[in-house]
Amino acid sequence: MLIEVNTDNHIEGKERMKVYFESLLSDSLKRFEDRITRLEVQLGDENSGVKKGDNDKRCMLEARIAGLKNVAVVNHADTIEKAIMGAIPKLKHAIEHALGKVNH
Repeated sequence: MLIEVNTDNHIEGKERMKVYFESLLSDSLKRFEDRITRLEVQLGDENSGVKKGDNDKRCMLEARIAGLKNVAVVNHADTIEKAIMGAIPKLKHAIEHALGKVNH
């Protein structure tokens, strides 16, 4: 499973964060690794320094699953870490749902 992490220009510590999140996602989605060909991660700060606000950090996860349509989820939180941690269970559920449709 190839994992690609992209950030907007307002996210700091991109390389350190990239390595950490790649490892976290790989571990979290291990049971789907034979089905997911690519996982794209988009991280951003929607207020981008203009003002500080609740839930202004955004994480979009898009899984490309062999033989199926892409599955994408979005989660907002007050930190990037919380945004990605909230997006992971949403993605797991969406993948299970997509695979369940195929198996029925």
